[in-house]
Amino acid sequence: MYNKLAFNPAYAGATETGTFTVLSRAQWLGLEGAPMSQFLSFNTPINSKGVGLAGMFSHHTVGASMRLTAEAAYAYRFDLGVGGRMAIGLSSSVRMLRTDFDQLESTQPRELDAAIPTGIQSKYVPNFGVGIYYNNQNFYVGLGAPRILQNNIDLADDSGVISREIRHAYLMGGVLTKLGYRLQLQPQVLFKYVAGAPFDAEANVNLIYDNKLYGGLSYRIGGSNERGLGASSGILLGFQITDALLFGMSMDFTLSELRSYSSGSFEGLLRYAIGGRSQGTDILSPRFF
Repeated sequence: MYNKLAFNPAYAGATETGTFTVLSRAQWLGLEGAPMSQFLSFNTPINSKGVGLAGMFSHHTVGASMRLTAEAAYAYRFDLGVGGRMAIGLSSSVRMLRTDFDQLESTQPRELDAAIPTGIQSKYVPNFGVGIYYNNQNFYVGLGAPRILQNNIDLADDSGVISREIRHAYLMGGVLTKLGYRLQLQPQVLFKYVAGAPFDAEANVNLIYDNKLYGGLSYRIGGSNERGLGASSGILLGFQITDALLFGMSMDFTLSELRSYSSGSFEGLLRYAIGGRSQGTDILSPRFF
């Protein structure tokens, strides 16, 4: 919900003011070598002409592998429809891939097989992304492809290509509906597409009270071809501590066979808006979008 830059560069400048976001995720708690992720981003509109800029750093670890990404995004917005604006975005990024093969356990002595790598191997790969994003007071929809180039990501120096990055496309959308004087309902969806891979999506719905407190549920499909229950379900909680500072958290419960080895996943979020939130009636980027 609060990391749209990772999926769509056109979200740059969609915030009301300059906004810092810090997010950390621990996936499949209790499982050795489980994924860990951290994000730091800054997103700001530049002027009333519709220019937006953003920067993001992300750090991921899975077992012996680490991925560090730095990304800059630019978006231009223009009026489209009644009270709405369309943004077209571009991004440029560089990613470092690193694997410490000495952390891995081999099924036979390494000295017997020269094909088993040793030590730390790393590689830098550049990329760029594109996206479009439309929103008004109560609705948003966006389509993004944050990594267009299908880079060779083999760490070895061999001439052949064993593995490479594959393009991902993300379609997102959400609405904000008033249920009463202080209560609002906000469902959101994210669809993910990769050629040759199973369809993937996630959805969440929140109740927002007095523009300060939110709580809701999330659900991710996938996870298992046998059980068919999905990958996970989760609980979402958040609180607008001040006009400038938002705290959020989620706890996911694994639905696939991994639930026998993991106690779920956890995310924590802090978002700081420079100067606080606007209280006007002409906000083009709802504060909970």
